[in-house]
Amino acid sequence: MSYLVLARKYRPQNFAQMVGQEHVVQALSNALRSQRLHHAYLFTGTRGVGKTTVSRILAKSLNCTGPDGAGGITAEPCGQCPACREIDAGRFVDYTELDAASNRGVDEVQALLEQAVYKPVQGRFKVFMIDEVHMLTGHAFNAMLKTLEEPPAYLKFVLATTDPQKVPVTVLSRCLQFNLRPMPPPTVQQHLEQVLQAEQVPFEAGALRLLARGARGSMRDALSLTDQAIAFGAGQLQEAAVRQMLGAVERGHALRLVEALAAGDGASVVQTVQALRLQGYAAASALEEMVGLLQRMAVLQAVPAQLQPHDPEDADCARLAALLPPDQTQLLYSLCLHGRAELGLAPDEYAALNMVLLRLLAFRPEGVEKKSLKSAEPFDAAGQGRAAATPLPASAPSTTVIPTASPALSLVADPAVAEPETLQPAAQPLPVPSPASPEPTGASVSPTPADTAPLPDFWQSVVSDLVQREAVTALTRELALQAELVRREPGCWTLRVAQAALANGSARERLQSALAQAGHAVRLELEIAPAHDTPAQRAAAAAQARLQAAHDSLLQDPFVQSMLRDFGGKIVPGSVQAL
Repeated sequence: MSYLVLARKYRPQNFAQMVGQEHVVQALSNALRSQRLHHAYLFTGTRGVGKTTVSRILAKSLNCTGPDGAGGITAEPCGQCPACREIDAGRFVDYTELDAASNRGVDEVQALLEQAVYKPVQGRFKVFMIDEVHMLTGHAFNAMLKTLEEPPAYLKFVLATTDPQKVPVTVLSRCLQFNLRPMPPPTVQQHLEQVLQAEQVPFEAGALRLLARGARGSMRDALSLTDQAIAFGAGQLQEAAVRQMLGAVERGHALRLVEALAAGDGASVVQTVQALRLQGYAAASALEEMVGLLQRMAVLQAVPAQLQPHDPEDADCARLAALLPPDQTQLLYSLCLHGRAELGLAPDEYAALNMVLLRLLAFRPEGVEKKSLKSAEPFDAAGQGRAAATPLPASAPSTTVIPTASPALSLVADPAVAEPETLQPAAQPLPVPSPASPEPTGASVSPTPADTAPLPDFWQSVVSDLVQREAVTALTRELALQAELVRREPGCWTLRVAQAALANGSARERLQSALAQAGHAVRLELEIAPAHDTPAQRAAAAAQARLQAAHDSLLQDPFVQSMLRDFGGKIVPGSVQAL
């Protein structure tokens, strides 16, 4: 007996066997039970999600007579009566399938409609199933409109298409439309496990995970790939063999690439890409693996409680999430996602892969210190990170702090927070000077105690005055807040900024003009280097201190202690705010 492929052998025979399309199954089952039946159905969706299968099950439900021959319309076809058996075998005279991809003309449609005038020969209903209906010509659509709108009571139309946008609205308006969705990889993997257990084929969970991802939401593709993998693995499914068959990149390569990009190590990126070339992996597969890894990293950066402590892959994602700032994670995700479209445009896909990955280093903010991979600490079991606050680009809000329930904060979405050791221990909030009218440009200013203060304190007081009087706004304000005064000479001050985007000439000139109006007629010089003591960093540190104090005060509250102790309560991360 010839071998029957898995996709045909395990095609669902009733609604109960349908996988991943519960919304369609429920609607059709309820309609069949209440016998509120429409005369035309349109099933849409990508290849291999069950459009033809649903149409055949619907035809069996309409014509099933039960094992005893006395049954009626049912949502649970028996599969034993002559109608059910002959529909499964493809020889039921009252069920007609027309492939519009090869029979798309008006003559073929008219030949089909000529059968509509005759009542069913064997069954209760005639069912016309037109697959890939969007392939019909305009004249063919026009020929069927009248019959499609007002068919005889014994006739049901079932249309299926992968491209509903090409179906005329005149046809769409006459049909009850159901969209069959692509199936998620866990659903596909679970079904493959059941199939392989029934086939008594040994398998590894990692191999099924690769097949489920490679199916791209199509159960038919998943079963076809499984057939291929069984032949490739000589009767068994091993992860290494399936990975070789699919050309899927090992997760370790994606981890090394993200680590190298986080450290700004272009040489390691090029070496890893060269290793992928030598091992024969597909460049698109490398980007796909990185996209999945970066997506999980972004989730853990935004919601640390999502960490699965017992999942080794999640532990790797958590470790990398502490290495890369959230904004760069999002940038790298976008570059990898859109970079897949560039691979086919380049003469060498690995050269294109190199360019996509090195693009992040080209957009890397200048002056940002590279983090050591060894010093980065992963998330703990509670989902909190032990890494310190990470500086982000200056374009983000300058005083937003995201707290967590633990004193050891995991991720702080603050562009101004620097590494803990770079902050001054005596950092205080920006003082608010008393309102005073600004002195005219060039007016002499008598020495004050602030003039003799240390440079960071003096610059903080000057910037506070400018901000309070709204003398600086937008990019000029960010330049003042993110800059560190490193030299103060007569007639010339030198500011150090970490972001090259802030050190443009127009922002410097506007800040210089604002200083002159405040009584500091000096020339500003800018240098691009890491800034360790800026007004923004001090303000962020003070805000964090106030938040920590509020958190500690809350933990000392007797009522809160009783709730935590007696009822197993917990403080929701982000819910504590300093008043």
